[in-house]
Order: sequence, then structure tokens, then C-alpha cells
Amino acid sequence: MDKKNQHYSTQFPDVRVKVHSVSESLKHHLYLFKTITGVFSFKKLDLGTKVFIEHMKIPEEKCVLLDLGCGYGPIGIVLAYLTPQSTIYLTDINKRALWCVRENIKYNLSERSGKVIVLEGSYFKPFEAKSVKFDGIYMNPPLRSGRREFLTLCEDIPRYLNSKGLFQFVIKKKMGAEYIHIYLKKHLSELFEIIEVTFKRSGYWIFCLTSF
Repeated sequence: MDKKNQHYSTQFPDVRVKVHSVSESLKHHLYLFKTITGVFSFKKLDLGTKVFIEHMKIPEEKCVLLDLGCGYGPIGIVLAYLTPQSTIYLTDINKRALWCVRENIKYNLSERSGKVIVLEGSYFKPFEAKSVKFDGIYMNPPLRSGRREFLTLCEDIPRYLNSKGLFQFVIKKKMGAEYIHIYLKKHLSELFEIIEVTFKRSGYWIFCLTSF
């Protein structure tokens, strides 16, 4: 794997360490994120994640939510800030990303960090020995190495969702959003009660899949 794409799935990125700070206003609140080389979009919050955060559905009641493949944590941290009554999990395989997440929780969630849980591992591996199910799973999936891995992951998602739980993610149109929508409708309609695109903006499609 070349260095440019190591941030997606490498536990120890082989790039020189340089720490950055990114400030971003999301859902009418200003956040400050510490970032580092070897982590996705470390110089600024990528547009796909920004569009996703602004338009993702967030349960109003107390629940359990997961930022899957969290990077330096913007999705999960916004979820945690806006739903202080809920428990938020953030997972990633990249150790640099996890260091950033823990720092960013201190910066942005100092009053409620006890309900924000950071776990290391690829996708659902951190939960193999746990009996955790989620009311919502959120993701900006890495697709530069292909769609197959992500589509296989989608088949596994219902195992980790509570009834009527939501799996929400964002896909860039140029990265195959239309193909993924057709594939999900054709092959996963028996796994999800609802498969829909809830928002489109700036070439990004936001998907929401609802479990039975």
C-alpha cells in the first residue's frame, strides 16, 4: 500500500509525524480537532464528512451509537456532544487516529467523556467478545481500495443493530454512490427494512439503512 492511502487501514502509518489542529463549525457549534500525519484528511475536515455530519439523523432518546472507522473522531464527537445522555463508541485500527480521538475527547467533551468509549480494531473486531448492539452506526467508509470490502461489511451490519437501528454513511458520487444504492436495493433488501438516500449535496450521497 502506498503512503498516500495508509491512513485507511494501517495500524502503524509509515509517515513522518506532524501534528495539526483543525477548527470546524458543525451543527452550530465550534469544534477543535487535533490531527496528525498518517490519518485521513489531517489538514482539514474533508467535505464528505462535513456534509454527512450536517445531515445525519441523530436519535433524540438515550441510546448507544457507533462511529465506525472514526479517524480522528469528528463524527463520534459531534454525536457525543449532541446526545449527552447516550453512550458513544469510536473505533479505528490506526493507532495515530486513536491518539487523536482521545485528545479530541478531552478538548471537546470534557464534561461527559465517561460515556465516550474508544476501542482499537478493524471494523467490528473490538466487539467480538462483547454483547453490544447499537441504535445507530455512522461511517465515512474508505473506498479507494475498492467497494467489495464495504459491501461485505454492509451484510454484517444487521447483526450489530437493535431493531429499527440505523446504519448511516456517506459515499461520493464519483466513488460509486449510484452503484452502491442499486446493489443494496437488489441484494440486501432482505437484511434491511428501509434502504434510502436521504440527502445529496456537492457530489456526496448520504445513505440511511434501517434494520427490521
